[in-house]
Amino acid sequence: MDYKELSSNPVQVLLQLVGAKWKLLIIQELLKSEMRFSQLKKKLGCTAKTLVSCLKELEEDGLIVREEVEENRVEYYLADVGYTLRPVIEAMQKWGKEYKKLRKLMNNLNNK
Repeated sequence: MDYKELSSNPVQVLLQLVGAKWKLLIIQELLKSEMRFSQLKKKLGCTAKTLVSCLKELEEDGLIVREEVEENRVEYYLADVGYTLRPVIEAMQKWGKEYKKLRKLMNNLNNK
């Protein structure tokens, strides 16, 4: 995405870059280690077409790097700026866990 197309709202910028479900999940996996296309596809369970599209956009936006390591072997890893999303992903993971706990408590209270 061209810099000029980015929103003036910082939250909207984040959503423009990684707002798609699969993009966040790709970044979450690449925070653990570099991966090949087939590994990402297996981990995520998305279609090849969706994964290709997301990887291409993430690469164009400078968040991931695509590297051909052998003739028919490509690996993806986070660019330095991609690693700056670690605290965002960790905050989302924490919030998701807390939300599930709260929903369980609310459900238990409503069923009494």
